[in-house]
Amino acid sequence: MNEKDIEKLKELGRSFARNELCVNFDLHGYETDQQLKKPQPPLCKAPVKKELIDLPKNIKDMEVKANFTDLLFKRRSHRVYTKENISLDDLSYMCFACAGVLSIRGKSYATLRTVPSGGARHPYELYFAALHIDGLKPGYYHYLPLTHQIELIKKDIDHDEINNSLHKQAWACNASVIFYLDFVFYVSEWRYGIKAHAPALMDIGYIGQNIYLASTALNLGGCAIAAVDKTYANKMFDLGDGKDECIVYAHPVGTIDPEKNKQAEDDFYSFVKKDNL
Repeated sequence: MNEKDIEKLKELGRSFARNELCVNFDLHGYETDQQLKKPQPPLCKAPVKKELIDLPKNIKDMEVKANFTDLLFKRRSHRVYTKENISLDDLSYMCFACAGVLSIRGKSYATLRTVPSGGARHPYELYFAALHIDGLKPGYYHYLPLTHQIELIKKDIDHDEINNSLHKQAWACNASVIFYLDFVFYVSEWRYGIKAHAPALMDIGYIGQNIYLASTALNLGGCAIAAVDKTYANKMFDLGDGKDECIVYAHPVGTIDPEKNKQAEDDFYSFVKKDNL
């Protein structure tokens, strides 16, 4: 690729970040679907399976490391896992931390959750691959935040499929659970129209940080992954061709050995010392 094309692509990315992709269009008279009084999309996806699994609801009763300052100092990205099982309580806590519904505004206008979202739209659905979880069969699941339940989308785990969905980052398959965020575009577009997409991506940061803090509080470790192959990831959870929704983020979480993780982190960044950076 030549330098000129590289600069063009950089500027396109910067225009997206500045939310300026529509500046060359005539927006006179443009209104969003909310302004046009079109029906609002559902607050969350409805379950697609008949059999639902209740998650433990004793969130406040769980014994976790509660000192917030300690969590901030302890939080790290962990890529080495000991492949032990986590509990169903652990899974419940992390699902609630990153997508849990606290209340509903109005009859069905918006959900107020454990994470913020622009306009309280919450355009992300939480899916996960369960690998090592007590009391839960390995498989691909969908979290239902309104009822704090999960549904099994597919039985069993295909490690090659997971590996491909994460661009060959094989270390992730040693985690106990891998969370995936599915961006349902119209949930944001209904309110914000053609300018919905860049701001909606900021929501990923809020969700990802809550996964980090919740897993740290449970003495687990995880690592955010933006390098997601949408084609493989969508196929895993039967999400279609990506036109209306797609997986945009993944976050493995697993059991850890702090000493081994420190050594692995040192090895991962060995180039810093080698190149005298």
